[in-house]
Amino acid sequence: MSALPPLDRLLPQTGPMRLLSHVVSHTRAETVCAVDRSGSELFRDPSGSVPSWVALEYMAQCVCALGMLLDGLDTPKPGLLVGAKRLVLHVDEFAPDESLLVHARILQRIGRLASLECELRAGGELLAEGTLSVFVPDALPGVGG
Repeated sequence: MSALPPLDRLLPQTGPMRLLSHVVSHTRAETVCAVDRSGSELFRDPSGSVPSWVALEYMAQCVCALGMLLDGLDTPKPGLLVGAKRLVLHVDEFAPDESLLVHARILQRIGRLASLECELRAGGELLAEGTLSVFVPDALPGVGG
């Protein structure tokens, strides 16, 4: 199995908005990414906890990595999150010391529109889950491509 590419080749997000540290595993069925605890600094409260609603961005970034890996693209391509269905946050916040993994699986893909099942876990515990719908246009106005 070949080494997985670094996130700078998979995600358009940079700096403090890149919330993942690396791809843990990838198959045609599922991509798993690790959350970068330092990358979540922008969202931390004074105790170091991160609100659970940030799980939506963790999931969206993992979905982007999955799409890039499946499509074999060389440079990150921006996409649009067009919906989140059945988003369930099982906790109010993520503790500063939790090691978080995001799982993304394609449920359906038609052209440039896809529906994906996502989960956020710490150890074996399910912290958040939902179905994201994304659209990847040919180009976005004002974005290089």
